[in-house]
Amino acid sequence: MNFFPVFMDIRGQRCLVVGGGEIAARKAALLLQCGAQVTVAALGLVAAFTELEGLERLAHHKIKFDPMLLNDVAVVICASGDDDLDRTVSQAARARHLPVNVADRLELCSFILPAILDRSPLLVAVSSGGAAPVLARLLRARLETLIPSSYGRLALLAASFRDEVKKKFSLPPNRRIFWEKVFQGPIAELVYAGNDAAAEAALKQQLDEAADGLLQGEVYLVGSGPGNPDLLTFRALHLMQQADVVVYDHLVADAVLNMCRRDAERVYVGKERANHTMPQEDINLMLVRYAQEGKRVLRLKGGDPFIFGRGGEEIETLAENGIPFQVVPGITAASGVASYAGIPLTHRDYAQSCVFVTGHLKDDSINLDWDALARPNQTVVIYMGLLGLPILCKELVSHGLPAATPAAIVEHGTTVHQRVLVGTLETLPALATEAKFKPPSLIIVGNVVKLHEKMAWFRIEAGAISEKYN
Repeated sequence: MNFFPVFMDIRGQRCLVVGGGEIAARKAALLLQCGAQVTVAALGLVAAFTELEGLERLAHHKIKFDPMLLNDVAVVICASGDDDLDRTVSQAARARHLPVNVADRLELCSFILPAILDRSPLLVAVSSGGAAPVLARLLRARLETLIPSSYGRLALLAASFRDEVKKKFSLPPNRRIFWEKVFQGPIAELVYAGNDAAAEAALKQQLDEAADGLLQGEVYLVGSGPGNPDLLTFRALHLMQQADVVVYDHLVADAVLNMCRRDAERVYVGKERANHTMPQEDINLMLVRYAQEGKRVLRLKGGDPFIFGRGGEEIETLAENGIPFQVVPGITAASGVASYAGIPLTHRDYAQSCVFVTGHLKDDSINLDWDALARPNQTVVIYMGLLGLPILCKELVSHGLPAATPAAIVEHGTTVHQRVLVGTLETLPALATEAKFKPPSLIIVGNVVKLHEKMAWFRIEAGAISEKYN
């Protein structure tokens, strides 16, 4: 983030606006709406100033600017349209360590104003960091259609019960779960329907009937997909936002992890070659322990948890210990990465079957059913096979596949860092070394790879790198 998002209380505080035009009037109106005492420095004011609500809290000084006006000021906004005056105001405010915003002059700002969706007391602020204000306003307009005005009344209802709920529930997780049920259930629907009195009565009844004790924990085994957060399921995102603890793997992309609840405890248990943060058995028992403490645990895995994700082992342990759990499938790397690389896994003319295997080395060897993998008219997708690529290619050829069989490696598939390397079983190991490919990578073998160049839509749309070698 280029800017620190913060909401500032300026009620009753003096704020300075430099400029008397339409833009300055809009800035003054926003400050007055927030309860500020507003001083305007300008030789003249447009008519819009006389129409402002809270005009009794606005004072006008008929001067361009005087540094003395900065005394006891909380916020400075300059909308003069004069380049020299803009710079003078910015420098004077910064010298006093005052937050200053200069309209349409990002380089002179210490803070910027977002596009605001007002559902008071609920506020939603959208910012592009000054890069594209129009885009931020368009996004706000879209949110206007998604967030009804009744959300503000719902927030007011919650505020009126906040102290009672805090007294009722001594444990913060219990309070959070109680409010989640309120905001996602019948009480909220009553508010949306305009029946605030019934909503208040229902909330009081639910609070009276609630018990403050250790809640039953639960584990959510969620597939995060191949890396692109746009490929998450709605169900995955919902559980990511309500979990108390996030236990995540090495292959979970940062962009996906950042969509989890911000205040959730995060535990990294990733496994890399020769660097296992935690043995699998310890991970299984840790999930049980957190759930027994009454916590909602998100077990976040790259791809799909049941495809080379050891999800089955984890839920076996949960079931043995009587821990409730849910499983949310994710787009596995084979389908997601192949799609973004423009390589169909099956095709009537090239492959009528597809096989997923893991190419993980053990004792410098790979134990696979090579005869089954080396069949014609078949696509082979190899997970975790980059290190053993020379062995993989050699064994497939020695068991019957032609050395000229097309093969590809996709690095960081589905993300903006995606790279696709295309060769053959004979050439691919040397090409991968030359191109310095690294995990996470996926290997695809079969005649469907021939279609990559024709179907590489993501390379065109997102600028991902694609290299073809013969």
